[in-house]
Amino acid sequence: MFVRALLLFLASLCLATPTLAATSISVYAAASLTDAMDAVASAYEANHDVDIVPVYASSSTLVRQIANGAPADLYVSANEKWMDWLGEQGIQLTDRSDLLQNRLALIAPKDSPVEHFTPGAGKPIASLLHKGERVSVGDPAHVPAGIYAKQALQSLGEWKDLEDRLARGDNVRAALALVERGETPVGIVYQTDAKASQAVRQLGLFPEDSHKTITYPAALIGPAHSDALGDFRTWLAGPEAMAIFQRFGFSPMPGQGH
Repeated sequence: MFVRALLLFLASLCLATPTLAATSISVYAAASLTDAMDAVASAYEANHDVDIVPVYASSSTLVRQIANGAPADLYVSANEKWMDWLGEQGIQLTDRSDLLQNRLALIAPKDSPVEHFTPGAGKPIASLLHKGERVSVGDPAHVPAGIYAKQALQSLGEWKDLEDRLARGDNVRAALALVERGETPVGIVYQTDAKASQAVRQLGLFPEDSHKTITYPAALIGPAHSDALGDFRTWLAGPEAMAIFQRFGFSPMPGQGH
């Protein structure tokens, strides 16, 4: 009886002991990374006792949240500007490096009569618009995709004609959504956004030299980092993660992921 009682007592202690929670890592990432980062997080969680908690928005929105105290562990921006700005606010950035590259694309709804159109190759983008129609873009005032779009349109000599005909989204996925819903006949987004959507198709890519190179810098936020966070940051730049990012249309930085 004593042995049985002891075993029951020990079993009750085991049941009463709370299971240790997995380490949580908060990743603040540009909206264009949504699908790829979700896949990367799932792959990492499958083999590690961590919870990757992603937060997606425009890079500019995210940095303001972080600067105001949002509990980000890792920030991945869609341009260098907003990562630089975050550092200028006194936020400590550790292990910063450029992680990925992307391309700028002109897109149209899936059922558009336009099949191919390469920006800068002859006809202006305005020729695709009827009266009252607009081009969807991320807001060039702060959204990286919109900033790159403005640079490209200026380089191609089309900014003056299109500036007042832009439908400006709060992030690149908002610009994509306008084309998906047929609210604009064309839009300017990243090639990865075009690949992620079944409702649009890519008409053509903007010349690479028409805008600054599209890079995604990543950095750890703050002075103190757990081993789990450091391990994830290292893995994020490695071949397994890079293979996933490439599947979604991103390109690694030269020499990255090898």
